[in-house]
Parts: sequence; C-alpha cells; structure tokens
Amino acid sequence: MEDNSKQPLLVHEEEDQVPDLISVPRYSFQRLSNLSFFSSFVADEDDIAPIESFGGFMSAFKEESGKLWYLAGPAIFSSVAQYALGAMTQTFAGHVGTLDLAAFSIENSVIAGLSLGVMLGMGSAVETLCGQAFGAGQLDMLGVYLQRSWIILLATAFVMMFLYIFALPFLLVIGQTPSISRTAGKFAIWMIPQLFAYALNFPTAKFLQAQSKILAMAVISAVALVLHILFSWLLMLKLGWGMAAGAAVLDASWWFIVIAQVIYIFSGTCGKAWPGFTLRSFQNIWGFVRLSLASAVMLCLETWYFMALVLFAGYLKNAEVAVAALSVCTNILGLTNTIAVGFNAAISVRVSNELGASHPRTAKFSVVVMVISVFLIALMSSVILLVFQDEYPSLFSDSPDVKEVVYELTPLLAFSIVVNSIQPALSGVAIGAGWQGLIAKVNILSYYAFGVPLGLVMGYKLDMGVKGIWYGMVAGTVVQTLVLFWIVYRTDWNKEASIAARRIKYWRGETEAAKAKDVEKVANQTEEVQ
Repeated sequence: MEDNSKQPLLVHEEEDQVPDLISVPRYSFQRLSNLSFFSSFVADEDDIAPIESFGGFMSAFKEESGKLWYLAGPAIFSSVAQYALGAMTQTFAGHVGTLDLAAFSIENSVIAGLSLGVMLGMGSAVETLCGQAFGAGQLDMLGVYLQRSWIILLATAFVMMFLYIFALPFLLVIGQTPSISRTAGKFAIWMIPQLFAYALNFPTAKFLQAQSKILAMAVISAVALVLHILFSWLLMLKLGWGMAAGAAVLDASWWFIVIAQVIYIFSGTCGKAWPGFTLRSFQNIWGFVRLSLASAVMLCLETWYFMALVLFAGYLKNAEVAVAALSVCTNILGLTNTIAVGFNAAISVRVSNELGASHPRTAKFSVVVMVISVFLIALMSSVILLVFQDEYPSLFSDSPDVKEVVYELTPLLAFSIVVNSIQPALSGVAIGAGWQGLIAKVNILSYYAFGVPLGLVMGYKLDMGVKGIWYGMVAGTVVQTLVLFWIVYRTDWNKEASIAARRIKYWRGETEAAKAKDVEKVANQTEEVQ
C-alpha cells in the first residue's frame, strides 16, 4: 500500500487565533469528514432551502426582512439616539459661537473620534465571538467574553486618556489653528469621562446585540437622548453656561447609558449568558487582545477616514468657516449613517448567529436582503436632503458664510449618503464572519493609499478646497465598497460556517482536547485500514 501518511488535509488557512489543522492520511478523508477540525461541512437541516423562483425569492425576502428589521429597527434607533448625543451638543455649540462649533467639531472628530474608533473596534471582537457562540448555543461563554473585553478596553482607555490631556499640543503639532486648538484642548479635558464610558458601553452593547436584546438598548438610549436635549438646552443656552455645561451633560448622558445597561444585565434578564464575575475572564487575555486589535484596526480605519476630512479642512483658508461647514455636513452624514450602523449591528448578529448554527445559505441570503434594504433607505434619505437643501443649514448655524458653504456641499453630501450607507452595512458582514484582518487591509489600500492622497491633490494642488478633499475621499469609499461587494460575492459560506465552528471551540478552550480526540480517531482508523 502506498504511504500517504504525510499528505495534509488543509482546505482553509484559518486566522492565527485558531491552531493549524492536523495532518491525516489521504485515504482517511471520507471516513473522517465529520471530525470537528476539518472543513468538510454539512449544513444544519433548518438552513433555508435553495431559492429557485422569483416567487420563492420574494417570500424568503419578506421573511428575512422581518428578522432583520426586528434587530435593525431598535438598533437603528439606538444608533441614532447615541449619535444624536454628540450631534445635539454640536448643534447647540453652533448657537453659542462659530469658534465653539469649530472647536467642538475638532474635539469630537479628532480626539473623541480616535477613541471612538478604538473602543468601538475593539468591542467588535465581542460581537463576533458572542454572536457565533450564541448561535451555537454556548450561552455560558458570552459573559466571559464580555468581562475580558471590559478588562482590555478599560486598560486601553487609561492609555488613551493621555491624548485627551495633551490634546492642545497634539492639535498644534498637526497644524490646527491656535484659537481652535486652545478651545478644543479645553473641551478634550472635560470629555475624559466619556472615554471611559466608551470602554464599558461598546462591549456591553455587542453582548446584548448578540442575544437580540436590542429593544432594551433602544429604550435606554431614548431616555438618555430626551434628558440630554433637555439639560443641554437648559444649561447651555437658557442659563448661558456654554460649552462647560455641554461637556458635563454629554459625559453624564453616556454614563447613564452604561449604568442602565449594566443594571439590565445584572438583573438576570440574560439568563445563562451572564454567569456572574468569573476568573475565567482573565484566561487567554493575550489572544483576546490580538483579536480585539484586529477588530479595532478595521473599524478605526473607517472611523478615522472622515475624521481626517474635517482635519484637512482645518488647513484651508478661512479655516473656521470651512471646518464649521464641513462639520455640519459630516453631522448629517453621520446621522444618516446611523441607519446603516443599525443594519451593521443587525447583519452582524444574523450572520454570526446563522454561521454559528451551521446555516450558511441563510447567512448568505440575509446579506442580500440587507444590501437591498439599506440602499433603498439611503436613496430616499438623499432625495429628502436635496429637496430641503435651502432650509436645513439654518438648523446648525446662524452664520451666513457657513450656511452658503453647506448649501454648495449638499449634492456631494447626498451622493456620500448612498455610498457611505452601504459600506458600514457590509462591514457588519465582515464582523459577523470574523474577517476583520482582511477588511483592515482593504481599508488601508482603498482609503489611505488611494482616497486620502487623491483628496489632498484635488483639495490643495488643484485648489478645489473642501469639495476637492471630499471628492477624493468619496472615491476611496467607492473603491472600498466595490471590493467589499466582490469579497461577499465570492465567499464560500459553507467554509465560513465550518470556520465558525472551529472558532467557537477554540475560544471555549476545547481546542487541545478536540485535537487530541481527533488524532486518536485518526490513529485508530489508520490501524484498521492497514
């Protein structure tokens, strides 16, 4: 008999978090196809049947839309409400003064934007692991993942606190005007409590999302927003306490959300998913750090991209007007993107749950439904914006110069809404499937190797100003979105479901035991064949 004992059975190169597969005899392949560490995969019988007609497509579309909107509706509302906390503070700042608006925009986009990208990105590691573990029925691991993420993100927040403390020299070094830098640096010191709220909020939110407990998050966010608007108006404008009061209210609003969510979890509503505080959360911390960093890099590159747009505007002539006008546009863009962020959360839950439950066809179809839905909503939002382009700038500023620049930027803003709505939703697919490392590479090339240089050339070299910078950076987003489409289109969803099963075993700590068991089976079956 020919000796094939050294022929490897490797059909997918997994991420470095999952150990290499064992080598097995080629003639053992069929008999070993059901072993846990091999990518030979059979979908669960509850997976959606292949769709072969238009009527079948519409029926399946309606059913999957119901499941997506059950998650996306509250997630969109939560996203809108939480984004509106900073947006409302920025809106009130515009009525305090142009310098206050520009400085808060720089602090919110650059300093808080940096920390938001890091915290949201690192918290997305919980989204992948909790979602797939929940789909596989491994409920006891969700609370362990949450506690690990809390530990890592609180330590990260402590390190990032120094960026807030030294925000003034940092902004001066990167070329912001002294007046904007001084005011923004003062705001940054006031916003340090928000940084630590981010560290606890994002893992907690992903933990609840994985279990589809999004309605509770929506209620908490709604209460926080109502209180935030009331106290911001009262303290900033009515009593005239200005931006010091605005920062205090914004800090308090974020901590209200965190405390309310934690109380909800501790009350027992999550069942086995919250096992209480455990020392298991300190196990495999370094492995969790690596996964969190991969997630952070992916989302930071996306979050910082449009933060850079505001930053570059600070180098233009009449920087206060340019930054203030652009901050209004990015405020609108961010507000409309909260719909896509809601779908990001929903599709991440659907994909991770379905892959964890061995339903690859359902995961794939959910992506199709999500893309169609978010495109139609973004298109409608753009049309509404164009219809009211004469009126809406007055909501954000009293300056005629700022309102004029916003009016000129509105057509570009409308196009950006469509493109930037599809991109975050597709990123949710990446998070649900655990592709953070791959998407990070795509973001580097499309955003920073293509979009940013093109924007700088058009904005400064061709003297097109804010429009030129934005044109180039939108081009980078278009490239990134097309690449994401291609990746999703070419995905082997059976293979992704198999990878999810191995990922669940690894993070549960079953890797070595499962590998040893598989090796023993291979040895026994090899002896039988011989």
